[in-house]
Amino acid sequence: MPGRLSEPESALIPLSTEVDVPLYHIRLGVKPPIFRVFISWSRGNVLQVACIRPLEDHLARGEGNETSDDAGLGGKVVEVKLGASNPNISEAQRRRIIYDSVPPFVLLQSRRKAFLTMSRMSSSSSHPSTDWWKQVLEYSRSISELLGSSKLSSKSVIEDPMIVLEPVEKPSSLKAAWQLMEIFYVDKHYFSWLPERLVDWLADYDAILSETQMTVHSKLVKLQEKLVNLQVIENEPEYWEGLSSVLTVGWLDVAVKLLRLHGSYQLNQLDSRETENGLVETVAVLVSTMPRLRHDLPVRKLGQCLKTKPDFIKAWEKWRGQITKLDCSAFWVQCSHRPTREGLRNLLQIMLGNFNSISTACFHWMELFISHVLYIRPLTVGFEEMHGLALKFMRLKSSSISNGLMRLLIGILGENTEVVMAECSKSFGPWMVAHSAELLTADNNQNEILLHEERYNLGGISIVELHRLVYCQVLTSHPLTWQVAPTYLVSCPKQGLGLLEILLSKQPVQNYPMILKNLEICQLNELYGISSFVKKIAGMHQWKHGRKGSGVYWLQEARDEARLNRIAQQLFECIGRSISDETFKQWEGLIELLGSDVGTAGGVGFLHRYRDFKRSLRQVKNGRPTRAARQTVESLIQLMKSPYTPQRFWLPLLHDVVELLNWKDQPLLNVSETNFLLKKLQELSMAQLCREFSETYLPPEALTEIRLALATNLSRAFLEE
Repeated sequence: MPGRLSEPESALIPLSTEVDVPLYHIRLGVKPPIFRVFISWSRGNVLQVACIRPLEDHLARGEGNETSDDAGLGGKVVEVKLGASNPNISEAQRRRIIYDSVPPFVLLQSRRKAFLTMSRMSSSSSHPSTDWWKQVLEYSRSISELLGSSKLSSKSVIEDPMIVLEPVEKPSSLKAAWQLMEIFYVDKHYFSWLPERLVDWLADYDAILSETQMTVHSKLVKLQEKLVNLQVIENEPEYWEGLSSVLTVGWLDVAVKLLRLHGSYQLNQLDSRETENGLVETVAVLVSTMPRLRHDLPVRKLGQCLKTKPDFIKAWEKWRGQITKLDCSAFWVQCSHRPTREGLRNLLQIMLGNFNSISTACFHWMELFISHVLYIRPLTVGFEEMHGLALKFMRLKSSSISNGLMRLLIGILGENTEVVMAECSKSFGPWMVAHSAELLTADNNQNEILLHEERYNLGGISIVELHRLVYCQVLTSHPLTWQVAPTYLVSCPKQGLGLLEILLSKQPVQNYPMILKNLEICQLNELYGISSFVKKIAGMHQWKHGRKGSGVYWLQEARDEARLNRIAQQLFECIGRSISDETFKQWEGLIELLGSDVGTAGGVGFLHRYRDFKRSLRQVKNGRPTRAARQTVESLIQLMKSPYTPQRFWLPLLHDVVELLNWKDQPLLNVSETNFLLKKLQELSMAQLCREFSETYLPPEALTEIRLALATNLSRAFLEE
């Protein structure tokens, strides 16, 4: 396999051989000690692990009898299914992703070739157009769509006021990782609005940030379960805690919906709780009018959409001033409900950017990170600053990077491309790393050089080609996905075509549809040389397994003149061993298929003339006139004069025309032609004395009949002349 590392220190990403914890648990049921372990690939992503016990120990325990249990046997083979990093993606869905990602990948590779061609013509930089990132963004969004549908609005959110969280399926970590890479590497148009992009991303994928740690999403799920049974919701601390959490991460629509569930909105309490309701509504209005630096707002999302930084800064200062004014208002003294007063003022502190309030309301370090850039540093730019904040908040929340998604984010913020590629491969599989390389190089010349540079320790190939070859190896290990591999092998300039030829040559050619599939792959990728090779393999396989006609057909399609000539020679020798009408009829179709232009030196030309002779002879026997008889005799003379007509054919040919030599109307041969045939008959008589002479199937009196017929024809020819 290309890219095999012979020295550990030369590895692109060093791997430690010291493992403190087991990486994969396998239940074997084999009693120790285990003498040897064998591991081999099976189909798809399945490993076969064989554990062998020492033979001496096996015999010493007396476990070789038939009554011993399985644990006492000399070994056991188990299958281990790998690739459980995304358990929420089924095998069928995984194959659908594999197939549906091919068209976007092919389209982007085609555009890349066109751009590189324009670059060479214009002698400019690696990308002749500054809009290359737009092409990659289109590709990225096509891939993102097939990874799963976006979060759809539910009508029940409007109809039922007690439902604040949409009932959706658990999101895919694969799509979450893909969108993270799109945000940070590709989407330059929205990069200045990064905090808002992260808010949208967290709204979709907060549920999968951690399986053990509390998140805002899990907090909101628990709160929604209790909302139905709560009589006075504003008296519950969990209500205000959940409200603070959703506001902290920028889910303004959910925050406003929770505020409108406050008891002061009930008709029977409006008069007695007018001040309290006014404060709640004012905070709700402030939340719903929060300035947001972004291109547009999705449907049912709240906030002021501002597209430029000057407009945003102006609106932000005005909005913060309104919050400060409300925080210093005297109406708080008139609010007699303490939980409401404290809860609302805590919401104001969050919107004012109070770090303590924000930190208390967040659970995961990623939530704290996004809240920080949303309320405290909304104009944050630069990976260095973000990476430092991320590490700081991880220490603050005492979080470990056990989640592959979070490790990927740390690698992105740390601008460590090698770590990003390694994490994509480790946590999300070969598909992810093979397709995400295009995102890393969308608008980064340094990554372009790093990933496409040929490396000696990888066998002269680049990192991108290495990962594509690994992905192709995974594809070819499954019978339902192998036909996708050629698309990616073609994009590997160094070793792709060679491996593709090996792949296609190893595909079974027992049936016609499989051969057509191979040829279709070659035609789509313009691999005409490999197509000819596949046809040759198919032709040889069909010929060796007794399907002669099919074999000749595929060899003719491949234009393999050398093998066709050898087949013609074999056919000639086969027919020559038994020169009977039945034998000739058996091979007549194959002679027709070979054609007269193939193997003339090997005797196929003679077989074609012999076929014409037989056809003329059948016409004569079917009652045709003298003209047909004359054509038959002319074919006989040509055959007998041909140097390619074997001597063992002479006697059967002459025996076939005995009736024509005794033709009643007129002699069909003149004197010279008859003498020529008598001479050939004399040579044949002399040849019978040799040991190498091949006996024919004719009766013993055949030679006498031929001599008598030739003598009769000669006398009649003398009289005729």
